[in-house]
Amino acid sequence: MIERIRKKRDGGALTTEEIADWIRGVSDGTIPDYQSAALLMAITIRGMTREETLALTESMLRSGRVLDWSRLGRPTVDKHSTGGVGDKISLALAPWVAACGAAVPMIAGRGLGHTGGTLDKLEAIPGFRVRLTTEEFAAQLARVGVVIAGQTEELVPADRELYALRDVTATVESIPLITASILSKKFASGTSGVIFDVKCGGGAFMSTREEARALARELVAVAKELRHQARAVLTDMDQPLGVAIGNANETAEAFAALRGEAPPDVMELTRALATRMLLMAGIARERFEAEARVDRSLESGEALRKAESMVQAQHGDPRAVSDPSRLPRAKVETPVLAPRSGFVARIDARALGVLLIAMKAGRSRKEDAVDPAVGIRLLAKRGAEVREGEALAVIEAHRDAPDWADAVKRAYTIGEAAPAPVPLVLEEITA
Repeated sequence: MIERIRKKRDGGALTTEEIADWIRGVSDGTIPDYQSAALLMAITIRGMTREETLALTESMLRSGRVLDWSRLGRPTVDKHSTGGVGDKISLALAPWVAACGAAVPMIAGRGLGHTGGTLDKLEAIPGFRVRLTTEEFAAQLARVGVVIAGQTEELVPADRELYALRDVTATVESIPLITASILSKKFASGTSGVIFDVKCGGGAFMSTREEARALARELVAVAKELRHQARAVLTDMDQPLGVAIGNANETAEAFAALRGEAPPDVMELTRALATRMLLMAGIARERFEAEARVDRSLESGEALRKAESMVQAQHGDPRAVSDPSRLPRAKVETPVLAPRSGFVARIDARALGVLLIAMKAGRSRKEDAVDPAVGIRLLAKRGAEVREGEALAVIEAHRDAPDWADAVKRAYTIGEAAPAPVPLVLEEITA
């Protein structure tokens, strides 16, 4: 390992055998965290060739079992987001697409860096289990058509170890590491195709459109090398998605989408991704047909019922899907007041994500516990007109929190004029 660390530190390329040996050592525990952390940092700084990225992805993918749904009787499709602040889309999207006839075997992750995690949000539901055996995962997909869970003990064990390590060693923002982590999880779960939601902006890991485009192209290209369908959309993350950021509050907002009651940006993105997933799965041939199926499952209540079935199958309280009062919520509210009149020109999403970690809604160490009840509710988004002294946001905590309110206030920029609108879906990348 010392030689490999030195080799990558000095800008060399690791061989397929060296990468495979490292991943075996990560999986069986024979390589200590500190050596993996050093290599992760060297990769983050020096990068990887396409051949190295492909070798890393394949080694991680083969570090455990790879599921096969060829006899399931329905097409499989999945979605992955590269992470952002307020990104709760998967919670509604997966059951919504399943209600339209596809099977969605979704392996999800926890919070990474300043971004929230799907599993942390789901665990806000009383009783919900995100740790399933491979057999439980397979049985639920066959019975319900949708499952959202973490890696089982048998699926991609190498990524489970490296994911937690990257979160606390400042090695998150690496295109090869992101690519290998995402693709190994997605394809080990047996899905035949994936839509990638690559976030772009201040609240994303890829802050510029050029960086986001590079990651999207790498994801699609490596997926193609592995003989899987893939396409990517670049979406705006210069402000939080929706109005709720935290865990339980985001879960409530995601399920509100299945009642047609979520904020417009949450509804728009969930519907756009669902449409693309149905096209990829072959459930629909044309965009208008996919959109009609998506809308019909929402209006009939089938999407909502599918979410309730998923939650119940994973031992959660299905009533939480329709009744957000069953989710934990911190009772003390501290308003964040506008320092001047004008228009919201910018919201620093990354600063809010970092603040959530301080509030214990995220982790600064991999062993930290997450408090699902705390969060922030945004009352004014980009472009909104506000008056001095008017509430911009509300801190939801277990104590009066003027210090956290001040941090949120600093994340807001109030300008003289409304900023130009920014589209939510910026670009699409295909093979």
